[in-house]
Amino acid sequence: MTIRNLPARIVMKTDKTRLQRLNAVAEKHTRAGEYSSIEWAVSHQGELVSKGICGMADALQSTALPVDPIYRIYSMTKPILSVLTLQLIEEGLLALASPVAHFLPAVATMHILDGSDTRPARQVMTVEHLLTHRAGFSYDFLPDCPVAGLYRSAGLAENGTLSLQQLVDALIDQPLCAEPGTTWRYSYSIDVLARVLEIATGSSLSELLVSRIFKPCRMISTGFSVSSSGQHRLLPMFGQRLLGSEMTLITDPQRLHPLNVDSSHPVHSSTFERGGHGLYSTTDDYMRFLPVLMTGKTADGEALLSAPMVDMMWSNRIPQIQLPLSIGPNVLAGYGWTLFGRVMMNPGQAMFLTATGEGGWAGAAATYFWVDREAELSGVVMTQYLGATVPIGDYFRTAAYQSLV
Repeated sequence: MTIRNLPARIVMKTDKTRLQRLNAVAEKHTRAGEYSSIEWAVSHQGELVSKGICGMADALQSTALPVDPIYRIYSMTKPILSVLTLQLIEEGLLALASPVAHFLPAVATMHILDGSDTRPARQVMTVEHLLTHRAGFSYDFLPDCPVAGLYRSAGLAENGTLSLQQLVDALIDQPLCAEPGTTWRYSYSIDVLARVLEIATGSSLSELLVSRIFKPCRMISTGFSVSSSGQHRLLPMFGQRLLGSEMTLITDPQRLHPLNVDSSHPVHSSTFERGGHGLYSTTDDYMRFLPVLMTGKTADGEALLSAPMVDMMWSNRIPQIQLPLSIGPNVLAGYGWTLFGRVMMNPGQAMFLTATGEGGWAGAAATYFWVDREAELSGVVMTQYLGATVPIGDYFRTAAYQSLV
């Protein structure tokens, strides 16, 4: 699906009265004690139409919010890494079809976990497989996946002392859960990809992100650590499970439970870098990244990706036989997967208000963003809650779409 070539929609404007419903969503869920704070920003046709923050840094301790809070954005790191990958592909340093073993030779001898035994993998793992979560890796928290259990036993998610290279080496030492290309399974594949990029360029992941994404986008508060002078802006974490814990059905009302995540997501470490999670950022910074997904250009007009690559980036890559996508019990109804994140293919299956071509992703701590290239509508929602059962990102996206008239 090439979003750029879809029939033009009727030009829409935002209704100011309806936009107030975004404030109401934030007030409702902070007042209910489900989230300590919620910050959001929404842009339409290049104009910031709604921005706000509600709640407290720590509602349990009555701690006021700092100016310009910093958040652990977890998997909202992934789309940034994807854009970096596509830049390097445009420069010819690698290709979607590049075998991962060209950069990480040990991948060529990986095995597939088959029942209680293993067998050699038959399919060649490619860069495209890594970008689209079809490489055969898994995640610690996924239920009903024996490889995920091996990851948990090895403590991979909870060990923030591992360097990126050490993490990837540990992943390659474990078996795959499926043949590359045969199954969509949310996974560590973007971390493996990040290591591929380091090898392909001879630069560290942080160096690549700073020079190619953060500086041109003016993302001044985004990185894998927080300086001592900025740590007062980092919001505390709440939640119902740690990052590496297996997903289980939670039926109790969502409430604020303090969580210490320093071991898995250190605040200031010289070695902690990840491709699939790990970045700290702010609402304003992430909003500065979204124009790149919308147009390939920064807000200042600097082209980070070509127009053809942006169109290609937004195309669904998942065969029908591998749909619907799901993460544990959570089904991504109506969505396919692109080279950077989800894309709505069938609004007739969607459970929340959206439109064909809307895409984006989320983070484990209930951070969320969406981009709609046709409507020129985008938004970011930030909070800090691991294992949330209240889909705050979907509620905000709904509130944003209903403001269009």
